[in-house]
Amino acid sequence: MGEAMPRLLGWVMAGLIAFVAGAAQAQTVDDIIKRGKVLVAVDPTSAPFGTTGPDGQPDGYDVDVAKLVARYMGVQLELVPVTSTNRIPYLLTNRVDMVISLFAITPERALQVWFSDPYAAVGTIVTARRDKAIKDIADLKGLRVGVPRGTIPDMLLTKMAPDAQVVRFDDEATSIQALVTGQVDALGSSTTALRVINRGGAEKQYERKITLVQNHFGIGVRRGQIDLLRWLDTFVYAIRNNGELDAISEKWTGEKAGKLPSF
Repeated sequence: MGEAMPRLLGWVMAGLIAFVAGAAQAQTVDDIIKRGKVLVAVDPTSAPFGTTGPDGQPDGYDVDVAKLVARYMGVQLELVPVTSTNRIPYLLTNRVDMVISLFAITPERALQVWFSDPYAAVGTIVTARRDKAIKDIADLKGLRVGVPRGTIPDMLLTKMAPDAQVVRFDDEATSIQALVTGQVDALGSSTTALRVINRGGAEKQYERKITLVQNHFGIGVRRGQIDLLRWLDTFVYAIRNNGELDAISEKWTGEKAGKLPSF
């Protein structure tokens, strides 16, 4: 009896841990609905997709999409601030149910996560002052080019511009500040970042120099979450067709979302 009791307690504890872990992972839509709350990772440093509102809370294009996710699921929304470098670890360690965070769809990332159909599209470009003589990748030789660490601009410029000095920053806001203050000569970022840089000034000092690629953004979930992924694809289809996505896009970018591809 003395030996059996510790063994029995061990089985009970193991079962309890497994149950709690399974509940935390929220593998299905029903799991999230049962919990009554959806946990969504957003990056509040990549305006206009992610920013901080006057109330100090995350705001932006991605946040508005996350609010629609919660409303269509009929649950509360909990926003979890992340950066470009920790959004995948937060997802894989079950700290969030999904990532809506300027998350460009790539085959490399799809080895770790699954993506919904795209809900937004933004070009990846190289931005610099108008007086900088940059016309193509070769002109970046010897220049300091800022990028947000672990992003598409980081990956592309590391491969495409080996003669440039790629300077990595923790987020897009910091990399933009580095360009404006002269810490770097050019910036690898999105077209939306260029709007942020030139916002509020009659003199537009910065311009697009090179277009690297057109990115499509999807909602990221853990691999194997077929039920949740199918629901998100249906959700994206619905808001693309009923005008809600166009309204969000116009609010934050000044343009409609337009026609987006499906897998």
